[in-house]
Amino acid sequence: MKLETPRLILKEIDESFTEDILRIRGNEVINKFVRRNSPKNNYDALQFILTIKERTKNNQTIYLGISLKDQWNLIGTICLWNFSEDRKTAEVGYELLPEYHRQGIMSEALKAVLDYGFNELHLHEIVGITHKFNENSKGLLLKHDFILEEGKEDEGFPDNIIFSLKRLSGNDEYKS
Repeated sequence: MKLETPRLILKEIDESFTEDILRIRGNEVINKFVRRNSPKNNYDALQFILTIKERTKNNQTIYLGISLKDQWNLIGTICLWNFSEDRKTAEVGYELLPEYHRQGIMSEALKAVLDYGFNELHLHEIVGITHKFNENSKGLLLKHDFILEEGKEDEGFPDNIIFSLKRLSGNDEYKS
């Protein structure tokens, strides 16, 4: 699977991206707001890639690397995952190397993934969960018309807040 935007290619990842995944998922700035086991070396990054490939094969996730059209290497990732049992809701996740922040890159990638989720997968709702102090992530979600779900909690992660974007009823379009 591959999605293209004016500046970006969103593509499936494989073992050739081990060092990129290590650099992205091991980045201290990115991990400031994310609780996860970050890869410590190429082996850890490779194990993550193999897990993602298996989850993709089993339709548990759509996980794409983000690269600029004139570069092969990955500068970030974006995914749809945590699908509801009826496949009508999914969660979006994303990360971008700090040197590419504030350039509209993640906004461009998110728009492509939202279009895909609503118009190709026919999702009814896409959820975005972020740390309450991650201003860049909150701003990105609000820019794309996600609405803060007051009172909803991310179980086990009390510092996270939940946003959602619903497809307009009666058609395949969504507000973007």
